[in-house]
Amino acid sequence: MKTHNTMAAVAYSDDTEFRLERVEIDSPRADEVLVEIKGVGVCHTDLVFRSGNIPYPFPAVFGHEGSGVVQAVGDDVDKVVVGDHVLVTFRSCGDCNRCNQDDAAYCHNMPLLNAIGSREDGSSALSNEDGRVASNFFGQSSFAAHSITYQRNLVKVDKHLPIELLGPLGCSVQTGAGSVMRSLDAHQGSTIVIAGGGSVGLCAVMGAVIQQCSTIIVLEPMASRRELAKELGATHCIDPGAVENSAKAILDITSFGVDNALDTTALASVQKVLFDSLGPKGTLGLVGIGAEDFALPCTVNDLFAGGKTIKAIVEGDSDPDSFLPELVEHFEAGRLPIERLITKYKLSEINQAIADQHSGACIKAVLIPSALTD
Repeated sequence: MKTHNTMAAVAYSDDTEFRLERVEIDSPRADEVLVEIKGVGVCHTDLVFRSGNIPYPFPAVFGHEGSGVVQAVGDDVDKVVVGDHVLVTFRSCGDCNRCNQDDAAYCHNMPLLNAIGSREDGSSALSNEDGRVASNFFGQSSFAAHSITYQRNLVKVDKHLPIELLGPLGCSVQTGAGSVMRSLDAHQGSTIVIAGGGSVGLCAVMGAVIQQCSTIIVLEPMASRRELAKELGATHCIDPGAVENSAKAILDITSFGVDNALDTTALASVQKVLFDSLGPKGTLGLVGIGAEDFALPCTVNDLFAGGKTIKAIVEGDSDPDSFLPELVEHFEAGRLPIERLITKYKLSEINQAIADQHSGACIKAVLIPSALTD
C-alpha cells in the first residue's frame, strides 16, 4: 500500500507529553477517505485514553474533533469528493439496529470502530521509523496534518465557513448542546442546572438558550467561566466554593427543584449535588468520563421518591448526519457562538494547549496543523 509523510502529535506510554513527529500515513483503502486536517479540538476524552486509564496500544495518535478538506477517496466512497470541506466525528457502522434507528451514538460496534487503535482487520494506517503507530481513534486520529477517515463519520459543510474552527462540533459541541437539545429534550420554559463551565458545559448553556429554557443555572468555581456563562445566556451562576450547600442554593432559585441537570465534571460529589437538586420527574444526565468508577449518587428508593431518572449520555445522542448540519445552522445564525470558547494553537504547541485547558487559561483549545512552524 502506498504511503506518504505527514506530521502528527504522537503519544508514548512512557512519556507524559505528546511528541511532534513525522509519520507515514496510508493512502485510503476502498472504504476510506484521506482528509487534510485544518483544525482539531483537544478533548478530555483524548487525555483519558492518553493517561492509560482505558487500555489502548501505544505509541498512538489521538484526536477526534477534526475538520478539514478531503484529499483523496477510496473507490467505494460516494458521500464526499476531493476538495469537500468536512467535519469528522465518531464512527458508527450504519448497519446495526441502533444505527438503523438514527441512534448512531449507541452503535453496537462503537468500541471496535473507535477505541482499539487499528482498523477492524487489526492493521494500522500509521507508522513511524520504529514501526506501527496506533490509528483510527474515533475513526480519525486527527492530532495530525492528515487523517484516514470513513464516509460514515464525515459531514460535508459549505466552503465559506471557517473550517478550522468547526472540528469541536464533532464531539464537545454536539455532546454539550445535544445533551440538552436531544438527550434531555429540555423544553421551552423548563429549568436546568449544568455543572462545569468548560466547553461541554458552555455548549450545554447554548443548547438551553436555543431550547428557550426559562432558568439556566451553571455551577462553576472559576469566576471567568461563570462570567462567560452569563454572557452566553445562563440566568444564574453559583460558585460552589462560596455557598455552604450547592443543592440548597439551586433549590432556592427553583423552589421545587430543576427539571433537568447535566454533569460534565465526572465528580461523585458534584453528581450528588445535582441529583439532590432535581424536582419531581427530574432527570440527571451524565456525560463526563471519570478516572475511576464510583457509585451513583442515590439509592433505588431515592429514584422512586419523585420518579427521578439518571441517564448516561454518549455524544449528545447525536445522529451526526442530521444533528451536525442543525448545529452548523445555529452557528451561522449566531445562536451557537463556539468561537467565543476557542483559542487556536499550532499543532506543535499541543502540550501547552493541554496545560492551558487544564489551568483554565483557555476553554477549548483547537490545534492548527498547518501552523507547524510559523
